[in-house]
Amino acid sequence: MIVLSFVGLIILGYLIGSIPVGFILVKLARGIDIREHGSGNIGMTNVMRLVGVKAGVFVFFADMAKGAAAVALAWPIVTAYPQWAEVAGGIAAIVGHSWPIYIGFRGGRGIATGFGAVLVLCWPVGLIAFVVFLLVVGLSRYVSLGSILGALTMLLAMIPFVVLDVGSFGHFAYVVFGLVVVPIVIFRHRDNIRRLLSGTESKIGSSRTVQ
Repeated sequence: MIVLSFVGLIILGYLIGSIPVGFILVKLARGIDIREHGSGNIGMTNVMRLVGVKAGVFVFFADMAKGAAAVALAWPIVTAYPQWAEVAGGIAAIVGHSWPIYIGFRGGRGIATGFGAVLVLCWPVGLIAFVVFLLVVGLSRYVSLGSILGALTMLLAMIPFVVLDVGSFGHFAYVVFGLVVVPIVIFRHRDNIRRLLSGTESKIGSSRTVQ
């Protein structure tokens, strides 16, 4: 029964994460496939480039809600091992956002969805990671760099909570979440990393669009 509950949660989390909000919004607003324009990403930054700031912010919060919902649904669906269930739901949503079944498995980078999941799992870590993201983006104007360093910060910030056994946040499952999610984020940003190293990555607010 527990195994079936976990399987059901993972499938549901994946399907929720797969909802391509950015793809749908750009399709409705401009009648184009967002994956064929700009960076090809379906997330906030590319939506901002193609439709505008308000649309990008909407997509960010919608994608964040997918991760939060997938974690929250673990509570009523899986009654045993709650922390592991939360982690399973959150990871499934991130995988769904990155490789969505509804649009041919070509999705986003998983950052906003992951942020939503982390806020429900361990909100102090989520806030720490978000502050690092904002600082890096503010100083460098590279959203991709802020996303990667924010994800790494999330993993590193999880460890003290577990070592010090800080209340409901001190569970090893949350470190496992970070160990799984960070490689996904880095893999999904592999093209951005190459452009960062070569100095060709677009900065936020730049008129140059990545192809």
